[in-house]
This record gives sequence, C-alpha cells and structure tokens, in this order.
Amino acid sequence: MTSPQSGSSGASAPGEPHSVSESNSGRRTPIGEYLFAALAAGIGIYVLIAANFIRIPISSNTLGPRSFPYLVGALLLCAGIAVFVGVRRGRLGEAEEGEDVDSSSETDWVTVGKLIAFFTAHAYLIQFIGWPLAAAVLFAGAAWSLGARRLRLAIPIALALGFTIYFLFGRLLGLSLPAGPLLDWIPFF
Repeated sequence: MTSPQSGSSGASAPGEPHSVSESNSGRRTPIGEYLFAALAAGIGIYVLIAANFIRIPISSNTLGPRSFPYLVGALLLCAGIAVFVGVRRGRLGEAEEGEDVDSSSETDWVTVGKLIAFFTAHAYLIQFIGWPLAAAVLFAGAAWSLGARRLRLAIPIALALGFTIYFLFGRLLGLSLPAGPLLDWIPFF
C-alpha cells in the first residue's frame, strides 16, 4: 500500500537532498559545489605531492613523518572526488535554514577584504614584531572588522589572547613561535 505522498510527484522529502532538475529555479549549474570539490581535491593533491619532500630520518623504522600527510591528502582527494560525483548525479544539499541567517542579504565584501588584509598582515608582521604581537593585531583587527562595539576592550583582550596562545603553544608545547625582535630582550621570551 502506498501513501499519497510517495507517488511520482518528483518532490523530495524534507531533509533529503534534492536534484538539480527538481529545483524551482530551472537548470542552474552548481558552480559553488564544483568549486568546493575542485578545491578539496586540489589541496589533497598538493598535500600528497608536498609530503614527498618531508625528510625521513635514517633511524626511522616505524611510521614516518610522511604517514599523516599522506592520510590527510588521500582523504581530501577522495572527499573532493565524492563531492564532484554527488553533484554530477544531481544530489545537492538544501540551504541551511538558520534563524539568524538572512539568505536574501548579499555578502559584505568590505568585511571580507578587511579580514583578508589582517590575515595577510599577520603573516608578514610575524618576522618584524613577533608572533604574540602579530596575533594581537590579527585578533583586534578581526574584532574591528566584524563590528566590535568597544575597541578599547578588544585590544587588551587581543593582546592577552596573543600572549596566552604564545605561552601555551610556544613555551609549554615547544612549538617554534618567534617572539620577534621587540620581545627577544625579555628573558622569558
């Protein structure tokens, strides 16, 4: 016995992916989905190629340092291929219906540009002012870009966050986060 909803109406049930031909907008090309698949596969290929350049110590007789990058690269490549195949078959996910998301509003490219500028500045400032201060510039700049109302409060929080991360990861875990020429003269840096 079939229910009236399970006929050949062509509509998918809520929560199920729908095909391109079922959408009301006609036959649109899912460019974003293809770009995501290509990006995931491209990063996977890059990681697989770059893993070959990792030096392996002569004394390494267990899993070497290349094992994890090979695993991550292969998973990214497989995920990119799987997304591409799924999109080609017409299986697209539905847009998320978050209550705080306005799908009719456009992307604020000025904010995106500010965030990209602060990420780029962070990468270049590390060698000149050190990781903790460059991270503070990144955190304060991101807070300002995203609309922090009290920038006077965001700057000290950004400094505290930058130094906390520096001490946790740089000193306690032993990662090489450079203190920079502004902080090298202080003994505990």
